[in-house]
Amino acid sequence: MQIRILAVGKIKETYLRDGIAEYEKRLRPYVKIQIIEIADEKRALHPSAAQEELIKEREGECILAAIPPETYVVVLDVHGCLKSSKELAAHIHNWEIAGKNNIVMIIGGDLGLSPEVISQAHMRISISPMTFTHQMVRMILLEQIYRAYKINHHEPYHK
Repeated sequence: MQIRILAVGKIKETYLRDGIAEYEKRLRPYVKIQIIEIADEKRALHPSAAQEELIKEREGECILAAIPPETYVVVLDVHGCLKSSKELAAHIHNWEIAGKNNIVMIIGGDLGLSPEVISQAHMRISISPMTFTHQMVRMILLEQIYRAYKINHHEPYHK
């Protein structure tokens, strides 16, 4: 199985880059992970609502262009369903059994995702009802994918 994470923006903080690299390393025995960064759109300091929508639309076009054909699309969305770690593990297990070998998980920028991107989702999940930076979400998602593989392989880590 291959999981691609499409994420808007670069990781600037060293501690997050280090954490992301650690989980990428831990995941190597289980799954092929690829992180694709989508450039965030430049903007004014205080964009108008119309400008924000245009930014999301442009970022969305870049995201959609980066989704390979025949890919199962999971969108991380504050309005998505909350999933426990065990539920995510079960989804990953079911995807593997069903032969869904190409999964893409999409993390939007600080303004969120365009409706066009959300409409392409086979699944919409929320990490938490709390707000995190989109850079933090990347590390949290990788940690949860790692936790899911540990659960599915009945290996210690989960608790």
